Amino acid sequence: MRQAVWIDSDCGFDDMAAISMVNADPRWRILGLSLCAGNAPLARVKDHAARMSSFLGWSMPLHVGADKPLIGPLVTAEYALGIGGLGTAGRTLPAVAEGSIADGAVNALRAAAMAEDKPVSILALGPLTNIAIALLAHPEIKPRIARITWMGGAAMGGNHTATSEFNAAVDPEALAIVLDSGVPFRMVGLECCRQVTVNATDAIKIRGLQTERALVLADLFDGYIRIASPDGRRPMALYDPVAAAALLDERAVTFLPVNISVERSGALTRGMTVCEFRPHKARPNAEIARNALASRVIDPLLAAFSALALQSGPLARAS
Repeated sequence: MRQAVWIDSDCGFDDMAAISMVNADPRWRILGLSLCAGNAPLARVKDHAARMSSFLGWSMPLHVGADKPLIGPLVTAEYALGIGGLGTAGRTLPAVAEGSIADGAVNALRAAAMAEDKPVSILALGPLTNIAIALLAHPEIKPRIARITWMGGAAMGGNHTATSEFNAAVDPEALAIVLDSGVPFRMVGLECCRQVTVNATDAIKIRGLQTERALVLADLFDGYIRIASPDGRRPMALYDPVAAAALLDERAVTFLPVNISVERSGALTRGMTVCEFRPHKARPNAEIARNALASRVIDPLLAAFSALALQSGPLARAS
């Protein structure tokens, strides 16, 4: 029997890559995909999700969730990712007609978890707003969750500010609620994700398949890589696919027990994840990713993209 997972996402490129990895693994089935604001405002996230689902043939239901954090205004990653949060070196995902993306992500997550015979996993790829609301509104789901694996946080330093990682900084109150819930929790933070990088050669491998879908995926891949440098010469860290690999492959990422707390009030440190590794100082309440084996992240990602690219057939050529 395939293991069940619910995915929560703000639908950037690396989210799409991570979801594709899970969707391609025959040992897993995705119960649903809930959407939250983060990389971009929720309207953009919804549009990206609809395009991804149509273009890549996803069959899981999509549900709209939180459009802002629990407290305070939304801050998006468009300052780093560009307007819309989904950059490209050329082609982009084809537009789709207004689709049937249902509202009520929190209730959908509850229904999916309660309907399963065994506890489900949650793969969270953005701010934790939807997950926190679900745990507060429906505490009965806590024993129905096997583990939450989250891409976010950092043990030392940040990327959004000097002290905070972006997903943690967007909604630290939500992270605090999840940490306090008692649900098994794994944090795949910046230090681990930065051990896995991709470069222009990886996009070339997809482009070389020469199908229409391959060319779109390669241009999006190039757009992601160029976040690190405009000419694409510098390697770019992978983020969400590392969390996906941690879910799918116990050998891909190693974890250590840790006590995690999150700063919510500091003027300079809001969103900082404070990690205490000494159990005599604080009882562990989570696990943190420490080391990633790059090949066990990149290989399944490229395999998933290659399989998707080849499903669309060869590139039509002029006669």
